[in-house]
Amino acid sequence: MPTPLTPADRALISALRQNARLSVTELAAKAGVSRTTAKNRLASLVEEGRIRRFTIETDVDVEGEVRAISMVELQGSMSRAVIRTLTRIPEVSTVYSTNGAWDLVVEIRADSLVSFDNVLRQIREIPGVVNSESCLLLSHVSG
Repeated sequence: MPTPLTPADRALISALRQNARLSVTELAAKAGVSRTTAKNRLASLVEEGRIRRFTIETDVDVEGEVRAISMVELQGSMSRAVIRTLTRIPEVSTVYSTNGAWDLVVEIRADSLVSFDNVLRQIREIPGVVNSESCLLLSHVSG
């Protein structure tokens, strides 16, 4: 079982999700940690297999990747705290605010159904999340 992610780990992963080409110095600044901490935590995350690769985003679907959209209902004024927590989950690629019955739409990219299930559990356990509904994205049909 991997060690739990620290707040610094989550901040580093969140910054890398936005731009995996950041230098260690830039990464440290974005994550709000020292350069030494960023370098050491990054090395640990890679060694532990928490970061498996540094990659690019394209318009081509990744074979075997589990993609999903989760709609999330929030309790009252908890949106900022929930959004901060969501963006620290490595498999969460995008968070959108929306109108209607759901408050947020969360795009998830996981490497397996087990990982996807773990992400859903994490989302449901966030204080302020009242309800959620998820849809797996099966195949790209247009656009």
